[in-house]
Amino acid sequence: MGCGNKDNLPKSYPMVGGDGTQSFAQNSSYQKGVMDAAKELIHEAITNKLDLNIMGLSHTTGTFHVADLGCSSGPNTFSAMQNIIEAVELKLIQLAEHQDPSALEFQVFFSDQYDNDFNTLFKTLPHSRRYFAAGVPGSFYGRLFPKSCLHFVHSCYALHWLSKVPEEIVDRNSPSWNSDSIHCTGSVKGVAEAYSARFMNDVEAFLNARTQEVVPGGLIVILILAVPDGIPFPKTAAGVLYDVFGSCLIDMAKMGLISEEKVYSFNLPIYHATPKELETLIQRNKYFSIERMEELNHPMRNTPFTAEDYTSNLRPVFEEIIKDHFGNEYVNQIFHNYTIKIAENLSIIEEKTNDIIDLFILLKRIISITD
Repeated sequence: MGCGNKDNLPKSYPMVGGDGTQSFAQNSSYQKGVMDAAKELIHEAITNKLDLNIMGLSHTTGTFHVADLGCSSGPNTFSAMQNIIEAVELKLIQLAEHQDPSALEFQVFFSDQYDNDFNTLFKTLPHSRRYFAAGVPGSFYGRLFPKSCLHFVHSCYALHWLSKVPEEIVDRNSPSWNSDSIHCTGSVKGVAEAYSARFMNDVEAFLNARTQEVVPGGLIVILILAVPDGIPFPKTAAGVLYDVFGSCLIDMAKMGLISEEKVYSFNLPIYHATPKELETLIQRNKYFSIERMEELNHPMRNTPFTAEDYTSNLRPVFEEIIKDHFGNEYVNQIFHNYTIKIAENLSIIEEKTNDIIDLFILLKRIISITD
């Protein structure tokens, strides 16, 4: 990324680092469930869609490059990378003309925002790994790698994070000023459109960057939390959860603990698209074909969650955003109040759990005459 106005650069929204009781590493079992649900689909993708001949890796020794975009601080990323490597090695064994998978070496790039906890990530690298590891800090909404160097890209629960909050929804003079919600669940017209437009621009930037970095015939797997077509976002479980969180902030403002201005200017930098939106956005990029898009059967989808479960899953994701905007002083109280309010609304949330879906998207870099 080139130099420029700091305000125009992508924002960084790191997960809680370390390995403490409130860290992402200790509270990411739901994300791990998404990866487990996708494991066989990734094996099938590599078996059926990855052409090592085109990549020049089936007859000679070489290096297979894998990138995990939005890797966070582990340990989920290690499981995902090991699964990918095992699938590629199995494919090599099955190729009659190439019986020795050890002839191919693997390089894994763990990539996330600059203030991601890379220290914890690399301290916990598996000792028995069969790959060379490197960290690549930076936003995936821009170029991160040299041209045509990646053979496989993996990204789990990362692409729904926006590069920044839409500017018009935090502008008091804008008709789209989001004064009654922390997301696109309120009554102000134009907020949902602003979120959607920001997401569209971000996905376009993501795909344009990968167009340069992924080799012809290379694959991208995106695992993303989405909402079904035809269901208004405020009516979904995610919409209810965000509204409950926003109400906790309003309560804190009414108590005089945080300023109303701070609450009015706070918006979550997340957008949950529908499958149709995602399909349309991907098809606009002429360099990737959609090889597969389907809903995953998450192993925890039908598991009853307590209010404490919802908080333990949400806090590692949102805590740093809360600290950045409101300061550290009232973080514990905000999440304590959130737990209480979730308990009060648990039956409503449970009724809507099917209104969020985990999507598996497999893209293949099209081989064009210009490559």
